[in-house]
Amino acid sequence: MSLPQVVSREEWLVARKELLGREKELTRARDKLNTARRQLPMVAVTKDYVFEGPEGKVRLTDLFDGRSQLIVQHFMFAPDWDAGCPSCTAASDEISPGLLAHLAARDTSLAVVGRAPYPKIEAYRASRDWNFAFYSSYGSDFNYDFHVTLDESVAPVEYNFRTAEEHRAAGTGGYVEGDQPLERPGCSCFLRVGDDVFHTNSVYARGGEMTGGSYYFLDLTALGRQEEWEEPKGRARAVRSATPDFAE
Repeated sequence: MSLPQVVSREEWLVARKELLGREKELTRARDKLNTARRQLPMVAVTKDYVFEGPEGKVRLTDLFDGRSQLIVQHFMFAPDWDAGCPSCTAASDEISPGLLAHLAARDTSLAVVGRAPYPKIEAYRASRDWNFAFYSSYGSDFNYDFHVTLDESVAPVEYNFRTAEEHRAAGTGGYVEGDQPLERPGCSCFLRVGDDVFHTNSVYARGGEMTGGSYYFLDLTALGRQEEWEEPKGRARAVRSATPDFAE
């Protein structure tokens, strides 16, 4: 692996300031993207999905744990696998009590869902010493309806909002190739209004990588970060997705 070039402090500062400008462009673009994400329309969830977890059979509304928002991590774990996906496992290793507490403070719950039968899921959870609930969607349409299990015999193949034909045309056919059913990563966000549940967002492929702390998770949701920042000189503004840039 090659190392960075060695330069003087003055040369480094020029390069760092140039990069800072690009970082600010990315931050502003990300803030606009987060705003657009919160403005997405939503779809009513009318199917009665049943999962199995530590308390036995539960429904999608139960996964909210009394909160208004739910983020589901789609964990790749097929029924015939002996262990969960290594990448999904690495992401789940980072789900800490602190992360869950920060999400809960923003009226948001996080649930991990895999397709393997619950005894396999619970045994794997225990082997990793995870302290979050891990639910099984085995026997339900949940994984197929949210396009993280791909099986043409159950539903038309779609992943990351592209059909199999669109993936092949775009050069991303690897997402849909292989022996079906195919397990794929992602996460989906839901909003509960009274007794009604709405699907607000899903992200897949690299967009569904569950890393980056509570703000990253909240930025995927309909309500965002739900914060107010107090700017210098007493100018207040509500910012639900962005960290204030006081350097501007």
